Amino acid sequence: MEAIRKCYKIYVALLIISVFSTVWFLGRLVIETVIVFGCANIVLLILLIKQKKLLKDAELIWDNLILMVPLAVVSTENGIERRVAEQTVFSVFGILIGNKIYKWGTDGINGVRLSSVVIEKAHMQLTFGDDTKTMWVRLLHGMVDEQEVFEVKERLWRETGLTARVSGW
Repeated sequence: MEAIRKCYKIYVALLIISVFSTVWFLGRLVIETVIVFGCANIVLLILLIKQKKLLKDAELIWDNLILMVPLAVVSTENGIERRVAEQTVFSVFGILIGNKIYKWGTDGINGVRLSSVVIEKAHMQLTFGDDTKTMWVRLLHGMVDEQEVFEVKERLWRETGLTARVSGW
């Protein structure tokens, strides 16, 4: 999430510099440069809006944290598997892997849904997707206590309505 926040701050700083440059060149009546900086202002504003939405989604996931783990493996339907050794946050509303966000449950009935959670001795597997695409994320959860596993299962059920399957405990 820090990378997302840092990128947002950079876009804000660049937009401020660009706006001040536009005003400065406008005062000097250098119209060609004003047009260039005006276009840059528009592009930076669009990027800033997109980054703000991304930051808002990351904060939503972070604020509704269920489990934080150090390692994740992301798989898609076509068999491509990607191991990510970055901080991974599993939440009621999605999963944040480094600076990549996978959301579910926020786009209505036809949007991406968390469809199953399987908690095994060393891993937790999440399956989510919509009608067109399904993804799997395997988390190295690090839970050693059976009580901790059942607390995660209970919180998941309470907040999403999804019953996690526990195996191997």
